[in-house]
Amino acid sequence: MATDATDAAASAPGMPQLDFSTFPNQIFWLVITLVVIYLVLTKVALPRVASVLAERSGTITNDLAAAEELKLKAVEAEEAYNKALADARAEAQKIVAEAKAEIQADLDVATQKADAEIAAKAAESEKAIAEIRENAVQSVTEVANETAGALVGALLPQAAGTDVTAAVAAKLKG
Repeated sequence: MATDATDAAASAPGMPQLDFSTFPNQIFWLVITLVVIYLVLTKVALPRVASVLAERSGTITNDLAAAEELKLKAVEAEEAYNKALADARAEAQKIVAEAKAEIQADLDVATQKADAEIAAKAAESEKAIAEIRENAVQSVTEVANETAGALVGALLPQAAGTDVTAAVAAKLKG
């Protein structure tokens, strides 16, 4: 039996794909399989892929258009923000200018009031100084008359008091 099996194996051809007697049958099934694959791809798979690609292309186009529209809205919003910011700055500067003017007016009123008070006190002080000066001149004149009268009376007892007073007044005038 062992010899029969080895004889059968030696007489049988190797791989069936390489057997030239079955090539027409293999070519027939190859062509049928390729036609079926072609039909399945063209009728089922490729239309689905094409519709997905078209849908994606449409989505991308719509998204780009929406993005451009949102970009324009963002630019408009930025412009509105910058305008509002500039208006707010102008309003703040106006308020600051008004506050400065009000403070300056209050300061001017306070300065005028202080100047008036200082002028009044200066006038009072000048009046007091004039009184003091007048009293001082009178006191100096009296002291000078008394001192000169006493000195002249001690040295020259016959001299008159009116002559001494006249001489002191002339000397004080300059």
